[in-house]
Amino acid sequence: MAGRIRAQDIDEVKARVNIADVVSDYVALKPGGVDSMKGLCPFHDERSPSFHVRPALGYYHCFGCGESGDAISFIQNMDHLSFAETVERLAAKVGYTLTYEEGGAPQRSGPNRTRLFAANDAAATFFAEQLASDEAAIGRDLLLSRGFDEASWARFGVGYARNSWESLKQHLGKLGFTEEEMSLAGLLSQGQRGTYDRFRGRLVWPIRDTSGQTLGFGARKLREDDNGPKYLNTPETPIYHKSKVLYGLDLGKRAISQNKRVIVVEGYTDVMACHLAGITEAVATCGTAFGKEHISLLRRVMGDDVSAEVIFTFDPDEAGQKAALKAFADEKQFSAQTYMAVAPDGLDPSDLRQHRGDEALTAMFEAKKPLFEFALRQAIGRFDLNTVEGRSSALRAAAPIVADIRDEGVRKGYARELSLMLGADLADVQQAMRSAHANQQMVIEEPPAWMPPPEETAIERQITLRMLPNTPPVRAERDALMAMLQYPETVGVEMLAQAVAVQFHEPTFGVVAQSIAQQLTSLDQPGWLDRVITGVPENMQSVARELALAPIPQRKVEGIAHYVTAIVSSLIERDLLLLKQEMLSRLQRIEDPQDAMFRQLQEQIRMLEQARRSLRPE
Repeated sequence: MAGRIRAQDIDEVKARVNIADVVSDYVALKPGGVDSMKGLCPFHDERSPSFHVRPALGYYHCFGCGESGDAISFIQNMDHLSFAETVERLAAKVGYTLTYEEGGAPQRSGPNRTRLFAANDAAATFFAEQLASDEAAIGRDLLLSRGFDEASWARFGVGYARNSWESLKQHLGKLGFTEEEMSLAGLLSQGQRGTYDRFRGRLVWPIRDTSGQTLGFGARKLREDDNGPKYLNTPETPIYHKSKVLYGLDLGKRAISQNKRVIVVEGYTDVMACHLAGITEAVATCGTAFGKEHISLLRRVMGDDVSAEVIFTFDPDEAGQKAALKAFADEKQFSAQTYMAVAPDGLDPSDLRQHRGDEALTAMFEAKKPLFEFALRQAIGRFDLNTVEGRSSALRAAAPIVADIRDEGVRKGYARELSLMLGADLADVQQAMRSAHANQQMVIEEPPAWMPPPEETAIERQITLRMLPNTPPVRAERDALMAMLQYPETVGVEMLAQAVAVQFHEPTFGVVAQSIAQQLTSLDQPGWLDRVITGVPENMQSVARELALAPIPQRKVEGIAHYVTAIVSSLIERDLLLLKQEMLSRLQRIEDPQDAMFRQLQEQIRMLEQARRSLRPE
């Protein structure tokens, strides 16, 4: 098909891209062994990291859900790009110029997401340039009055959308973007007479993903005659989903990952104020309430550290209290500790910094209170504590909140405080907490016999390492195959040939070994590991991938060579010892020492012992 990217170019892009750098834009990675990094899987929810990246091999694999692949498949899955679009993005990232067969451009069906990203990036540049225009004086004055200087505008990419119906449309048209592309990107709106600029006469903030690409915009109105909402955001598009993005995460992800702290504020200027005050872990939702998908996004960046902190800021009014209770309802999805910070006099972070300085903003977050404490007081406040019925109802409402506190010491302390607040015996509070905990731990009943079993999924059909026996012989075979697949050059062709010929206790491992044997002659050719994996039956390929990507239990690089040769030698030695035992048994059954078979077996035993000892150089 015309327009395909040359295969050589795809291989070159793969070779130049560091998969750890690519994944780190989406997941907080930490060392997981030699040439291994790990983090929370972005493809399913989990509490402990089972997602591993092997930079030297250029692969990732999740031992929890089975997802695996290279840098190209990772970007495809995360950003829903086509193969060609992904290769183009990665090529641009490493500065490599692609060539296409027959000189054409890649053919695609559906919206070209790369073009939508490019249109948004071009729009962001245009808006930023317009902020310096005479017309934008009203916007600059507002920013300056809120304590944001020109350097901060550039830092956050703040721009201005001209008060015109087609200013952006005409500009992007000259750059080669079509009206369809601009509309799909959410930059144009549809009217009776055609399309027109969605953002007009407003300050504009670009909303970016963790890799820095512009997904959409948030725009604040400036003029009284603007009948639109105070804040207008990009609508849902193929690349912008408001429930899955957080403003400022592209700038704050490093600090969030390193400091294990994130601060969730309510507006774009609040994020700016926090960052300028040195609180660079601040992010904000974009026109929607903080929800479960935001939690998943932050957990991937921050990791699941029980000492980590998530601090929410809410207005002290009724709407703010409802938002705080909603956040508390989702709090269990965090391993981190959750807190609530409220500024004095109900000021938001931007106003607080403007009127009282950076120190006041820092003090606000230092004075944070546990989110469960707020929820506890809200739960009790709904009842009349002057009546027996009210106190009993309050205890039933508050007990589950206290029972859910993770820290045992804090949990006991709040149990005593709850007993004081309600005038109840501590023993009654503790019993209510135990009952609440028991109710939460109830096991869902088994489905009735007449209910058909759920359909088997692709992951269930796949054999994984977790399904195999966890016996010493099987573990030894597993570790040896990991060494062979991950460091074949270190093991060497000769030792590999001996190792794959041994008798495997686990049949699945024997199949993987057979595939290695079939590829021994092509060990020095590119794509060797891929050929080994695809050489096993499809339902066993997950095992092969896991063996190729699981971290080697050796922390020091200088110890790798010794480890892999020793573990593979042990497998071969085990097989030689089994053969020796079998021959000794046969030898004992021969009564005449002069029998030719007796002497032949003796010679074979001697050779086996010699081969075994050669595996253990002095």
